[in-house]
Amino acid sequence: MKIIINGAGGFMGREVAKIVNERDDIEIAALVDIQGGEGILTSLADFTGKADVIIDFSHHSATVELIDSAEKLGIPLVLATTGHTPEELEYINTHTDKIPVFFSANMSLGVAMLVKLSRECAKIFPDADIEIVEKHHNRKLDAPSGTALMLANALTEERENAKLVFGRCGQAKREKGEIGIHALRLGDVVGEHEIIIDMGTETLSLKHTAHSRALFARGAIEAAAFIADKNPGKYTMTELIANS
Repeated sequence: MKIIINGAGGFMGREVAKIVNERDDIEIAALVDIQGGEGILTSLADFTGKADVIIDFSHHSATVELIDSAEKLGIPLVLATTGHTPEELEYINTHTDKIPVFFSANMSLGVAMLVKLSRECAKIFPDADIEIVEKHHNRKLDAPSGTALMLANALTEERENAKLVFGRCGQAKREKGEIGIHALRLGDVVGEHEIIIDMGTETLSLKHTAHSRALFARGAIEAAAFIADKNPGKYTMTELIANS
């Protein structure tokens, strides 16, 4: 499998390249980064070779241009960035008719299982209080994290009348049906997400902790292998988990 790494100059882009260089079944077709550098293209539009998949770890603001370029090249795309605006998310959802696009707010297989288990808990305990707590390093720009929002969306799909509450302050009791989301930014925390489910007589906690950012690079490579031969359409960790 030949891959193009978009955002190759960033931490995650370099991590993907490092893993690829350690494997015999994958090779780098091109490195792309807006900042350029030795052996690095400054635009995906400059690529003229052959590739099986594009892995993007650049910035969400490049999403529209990236999808358009991938469509012109006819190469499947793995979007591994976070922090997308509603307009960018809409563009992703409406531009998967020409190429397969894999999109997830978190490229961890463990987080995918966390989402699945959270759904099950929301079904089994329909009246339980649910809170989401996420922790990340102090340089992270978006809060709450894309993963926390992904978990919240999964829970609200199971709870039709749920109301999301971002943080808590003031003088008001917790209302029935609320799902609280709390963001912590500390030091160099890679990523931690916990769903707390309180049934009144007992409490269940589901937690995922990322120990290294390498796991996101490995997940993106797994996603690339998954969509390399797929038909046009949008794919997520749900499909990847189901086929694992």
